[in-house]
Amino acid sequence: MKIAVAGSGGRMGRTVIEAVQADPEAELGAAFDIGADPSVAAASDVLIDFTRPEGTLVHLKHARAMVIGTTGFSASQEKQVEDAARRIPIVMAANFAVGVNAVYKLAETAARILGDGYDVEIIEAHHRHKVDAPSGTALKIGDVVASVLKTKDFVHGRHGETGERPSRQIGYHAIRGGDIVGEHTVLFAGAGERVEITVRSQSRMTYAAGAVRAAKWLRGKPAGLYDMFDVLGLK
Repeated sequence: MKIAVAGSGGRMGRTVIEAVQADPEAELGAAFDIGADPSVAAASDVLIDFTRPEGTLVHLKHARAMVIGTTGFSASQEKQVEDAARRIPIVMAANFAVGVNAVYKLAETAARILGDGYDVEIIEAHHRHKVDAPSGTALKIGDVVASVLKTKDFVHGRHGETGERPSRQIGYHAIRGGDIVGEHTVLFAGAGERVEITVRSQSRMTYAAGAVRAAKWLRGKPAGLYDMFDVLGLK
């Protein structure tokens, strides 16, 4: 399977290239950075893209199939991805690491068991170069929990006289510093106990390997918008 990689000069791009080259079922079809001619992606079976929203939307016009790990899309930009998925198959996920996707499922299960008697806080940490906050993974965890608790009450950090914490509110807290690859904790705090589910990524290769797995899964799939739950059979 020929796999093209966008953002080849970035940290994730370089790691994805390593993952492709290490997979005996994959071949590196092309590698290019933002600003280069993206039409080279058309000669490959699938394009893996961990860049920025603006670049990803340009690359969508040239790919035959696509794995999108880019985060920070606006609602209108997400709509453009959805429109493209009517034409080509796309796997789009906030995080491609298998362990992180297990955390999504565990968080969903915990929310169903614990209900609204537990307060939910999501804490994430990343390296100092990350440009969006909260991370796409943190937002995904929040969405999963919120769908169970039937809430749309989110708060991003707290400061000053905030008053008593509302029930069913989900809080996000972002830490940025050093070379932290990625850490996520969802905290369920109840009366007399708390439950914490944590995943710590020690290497970007976990994300890259998951992205290559998703790319191979796309072989023969019809046009549509998929996620890692589809790839891992978790739905």
